[in-house]
Amino acid sequence: MNEDIILEEEAIAAERSAEFTRLGTVIMRRPIRGLPTLKAPITLSPAATVHDAVRRMNESSVGCVLIVQAKRLVGVFTERDLLTRVATQGLDLDRTLVEQVMTRDPECLTLDDGIAYALNKMSLGGFRHIPLVDDDGSPTGVVAMRNIVDYIVDLFPNEILNLPPSPGLSISRAREGA
Repeated sequence: MNEDIILEEEAIAAERSAEFTRLGTVIMRRPIRGLPTLKAPITLSPAATVHDAVRRMNESSVGCVLIVQAKRLVGVFTERDLLTRVATQGLDLDRTLVEQVMTRDPECLTLDDGIAYALNKMSLGGFRHIPLVDDDGSPTGVVAMRNIVDYIVDLFPNEILNLPPSPGLSISRAREGA
């Protein structure tokens, strides 16, 4: 009886190991262009206001806009820029130009770079978004951490989307304190 349980547990462990190997192989070999949730980039001129950038980000449900001048990427304006360079400084959204608070000359990748390389760059650099450009420096897209997470979930839909609830981690709905 105990031997059967041990054999079953070993089989389950071997199956999980094979699944993680498959995940690693897929991520290591797939280029960014293989991410199904990539969207066209949202671009603005450096002369746009921060208010324009925030409005475009909200309309498009994205976390950043690419700043383009003469068809070349010159910067990126992200949610983080809004929080750290605008909100904390008390700047006027309607008077502040995006070029004053954007991240200039951001690190970029191409659609042909690997998903694993993007993930590595995001992890090491602390980025949630990386602009994608062509050989001329023109924007072709943005890879977001969300694109990669969605891709991983799509690889293991049953295992991830069917997880049971975890009551031990629930947030209390009762009012605390006095």
